[in-house]
Amino acid sequence: VIYRLLFDAAARTLLAFGENPRWLGGELGVTMVLHTWGQTLTQHLHVHALVSGGALAPDGHWIHPRGGFLFPVKALSAVFRGKFLARLKHAFESGALALAGSTAALAEARPRGALFAALRAQPWVVYAKRPFAGPEQVLQYLGRYTHRVALSNSRLVSLDDETVRFRYQDYAHGNRRKVMALDAPEFIRRYLTHVLPKGFMRIRHYGLLGNRGKHHKLAQARTALNVPRPEPRPSAPETLEAFWLRIAHLDIHQCPHCASGPLRRIGTLAPRAHGPPR
Repeated sequence: VIYRLLFDAAARTLLAFGENPRWLGGELGVTMVLHTWGQTLTQHLHVHALVSGGALAPDGHWIHPRGGFLFPVKALSAVFRGKFLARLKHAFESGALALAGSTAALAEARPRGALFAALRAQPWVVYAKRPFAGPEQVLQYLGRYTHRVALSNSRLVSLDDETVRFRYQDYAHGNRRKVMALDAPEFIRRYLTHVLPKGFMRIRHYGLLGNRGKHHKLAQARTALNVPRPEPRPSAPETLEAFWLRIAHLDIHQCPHCASGPLRRIGTLAPRAHGPPR
């Protein structure tokens, strides 16, 4: 419920600013990716949004942003907070949230009111920046990001029956690389909090990129921007090797230890039916 609420509030905030004639007065194109984890596998719920640098006007022309920026982040933050809290209030009132354990008290009006008062008083921050290196680099970054998991194998240091150790970056202390040790049950608990519900879409598209009318609207946007239609994809499916090379600039056949040569199969060891020879 909270994941869907986060997507909805963020998307509606951006689309509302795009439709406002004060800023643009048209329809944005937005792609969002859900991210749930921090470096130490704690919950850090947020969405990354890739937003078009302008909007498609109702008459078909392209509206460029004024003043060198898209939207003011302080205004975005205030509107996002209002939309999020309004939907959270509705989720409570409609019974969409399962309240138990530490949240059971929120079924009562007084503690719930105190929670909302604290949330309204808390500054909310929407972080926005332009793609300094260009749109191609942003797309490459987002492409790598969509295929990440909470903890990659490369960050694992060691594990045994009781403890798991892994590397992380301590952002609060100059991005220093450190090693965290967690008891196995706590490690499993943290990791499983980032397993999404079955069928949940963590990548979503809105506005010009939404499924409804996407082909027609994108064609209008290309015409307005005088951008040619992209070449059709080849009919043959892309290989796994080519995919990772294109998305992550990663050669999956490269030796992970020396990083200077390819891995080559030199033989296959059959399983032993008996113990080692004496």
